[in-house]
Amino acid sequence: MLTLDLTNAPRWHDLAPGVRVQLRPLTTALMVATRADPEVEAVPDEATDETRAMAFAKALARRAVLDWEGIGDADGVPIDPSPEAIDALLDIWPIFEAFQLTYVSKGLLLEQEKNASAPLPSGNSAGARATATPANPARAAKDRARTAPRG
Repeated sequence: MLTLDLTNAPRWHDLAPGVRVQLRPLTTALMVATRADPEVEAVPDEATDETRAMAFAKALARRAVLDWEGIGDADGVPIDPSPEAIDALLDIWPIFEAFQLTYVSKGLLLEQEKNASAPLPSGNSAGARATATPANPARAAKDRARTAPRG
């Protein structure tokens, strides 16, 4: 079942021990705006998938990050989110991965759900319905099935 969050409120996401960010909900409008971001559109056609993913993630984060905790400058002084600071944060591999897993992939899970198999009648997929009609035992085959000659 698809559950809708009708509050559309920002949420806090933990990206690393002591580091968390407050993010806007991952909406269609946010994704469309990110796809149209000039830096995303400027990625050359021959760019690798990794380059595209990084450009998209940074553009998305610049739109989504509202606040954060546990992030400071080189002297350890807490700083506010800015486009440059958000880009620098995502340049840290474990943070990038956590952002992808906790935020971006949540939106992609719905895409995967529509590609799933129908539930099975037993086990964790109860609810599937049969699509084939049951065989009629009173209607036996008239001729035996042909088989390859034995030799």
